[in-house]
Amino acid sequence: MEDGHNRRVSYVRISVTDRCNLRCRYCTAPAFFDRQPLEILSYEEIVKVAEVLVGMGIDKIRLTGGEPLVRRHLDKLIARLAGIYGINDISLTTNGVLLGKLARPLWQSGLRRVNISLDSLRRQRFLEITGRDYFNQVRGGIEAALEVGFSPVKINVVVMRGVNDDELADFAELTMHRPLQVRFIEYMPIGSSSEWRENKVVTGARILERISRDYGPPEEVPAELGGPARLYRLSGSQGRIGVITPLSNHFCAACNRIRITADGRLRPCLLSDNEYDLKKVLRSGGDEAAIAALFRQAVASKLAEHALACNAERKCTRLMSTIGG
Repeated sequence: MEDGHNRRVSYVRISVTDRCNLRCRYCTAPAFFDRQPLEILSYEEIVKVAEVLVGMGIDKIRLTGGEPLVRRHLDKLIARLAGIYGINDISLTTNGVLLGKLARPLWQSGLRRVNISLDSLRRQRFLEITGRDYFNQVRGGIEAALEVGFSPVKINVVVMRGVNDDELADFAELTMHRPLQVRFIEYMPIGSSSEWRENKVVTGARILERISRDYGPPEEVPAELGGPARLYRLSGSQGRIGVITPLSNHFCAACNRIRITADGRLRPCLLSDNEYDLKKVLRSGGDEAAIAALFRQAVASKLAEHALACNAERKCTRLMSTIGG
C-alpha cells in the first residue's frame, strides 16, 4: 500500500485503550480523567482489521495506549495477532508500571519487542512528572523485560528543558553496561494541553552535543528501516542511544505508518486531526472490502510532511493519551 508520495505504508500502530495508570502532564490534562472513557474497539474488531491489513501489505503492528497493559487479557490479543500469517513483527509501547508481572506472559504470547516510557531516573522527579510514585515498578519492569529476553528493550525519554534535561548523561550511562536502546525525543506540541512551550524544547543536535561532553562524540550506526530514530553508539557501550527529532529535523519522507485510535479512528498522521471513522464501518456491518477501502482513502490522504515541519498552524488538538503513543 503506497500513499500519494510514493511511501510504502507497512506499519500500523493500534491504541487498545485511552486509560492510563499515570498522569503525565504533557500527555493529558486533569479534566480528561473526569470524563467517561471512550467506547473502544473490541479485540475481535482489532483482529478483524489486522487480517484485512495483512492483505494490503501491513506486516508490522505496535500496540499502544493510554497504557495498554491496563486492558485485561492483552496477551490473548497478542497471541491472536501473532497467529495471523504475514504479521512479521508485534511490539508494545508501555509505561512499564505493570510490566514486571506481565513480561513473561507477554513473551509467551508472541511479543518480542517493548518500548518503555521513562522521563526521569530520579524517584521524586518521576513522581512530579507522572503524578504517581511508581518509579520502582518501572525500573522493575525494565529488568523483567531484559530477563525474559525482549530485544531490543527501548527506553523512550521525552526531553524537556528545565524539567529533565540535566539527566541526559545519566540516561546515556544506562547503555554502557546494559543492552538497552535509550531514545531521546524532542518535546512535541500535541493536544490541547497548555504545558507545551517552545522554550522547553531541547533539539536533537543539542542533546548529542551535551552527551558528547561526558562520553565523547557518539558513533552513528545503522537504524531501523523506516524508523524515526537516528542511532548512535557510545565508545565501549553495550547498548545504543537514539535521537528522534520531529521538530528540528523531521522524518516525514520515510513515514511508513498509520494509526488507529482506541475509539476506532484511522489517523494518517500523529500531528494532524484528519481522521476516518473505522469503528462506524465495523459496526454498521462493513465487510473486508469496506474496511480496505477506508484504509486506502486514509493512506491516500497522508501529507508530504506534518504541519510542524512546514511551520503551519498546529492542527493536532487531541490529547496524546487518546491518540496512542
